[in-house]
Amino acid sequence: MSQTLAIIKPDAVGSGKAGKILAHLEGAGFSVRALKLLSLSAEQAGAFYAVHEGRPFYEELVEFMTSGPVIPMVLEADDAVPLLRETIGATDPAEAAEGTVRKLYAESKGRNAIHASDSDENAANEIGFFFSDHERLGIG
Repeated sequence: MSQTLAIIKPDAVGSGKAGKILAHLEGAGFSVRALKLLSLSAEQAGAFYAVHEGRPFYEELVEFMTSGPVIPMVLEADDAVPLLRETIGATDPAEAAEGTVRKLYAESKGRNAIHASDSDENAANEIGFFFSDHERLGIG
């Protein structure tokens, strides 16, 4: 078993799709090991997405991620990172496979409902950004 981070983004939280997305993730075989509802400050969102700083979409991404509440969560499954990436689908919902989270619930490429870690290393770093060890179940 491994863990990864997902974030239900402000568009999905604001439009009442968070519960459906969470149920979809559990239906795909994930166990929730930590979850919280919070609002990111510009500093927090900027730090989280620092890898994208300097790219044309960075400022828009930070603004979007601070536009409303988000739900970061630690998910656990066998091969959690690739399974979550497959479960959520392509960044652009128009290109996402049928039945994926983004095909079902995303509005656009920029308002794409959910974030998912893209590697085990990034998953560990991203989980640590939002959750301390004592906030997560199934550690050690």
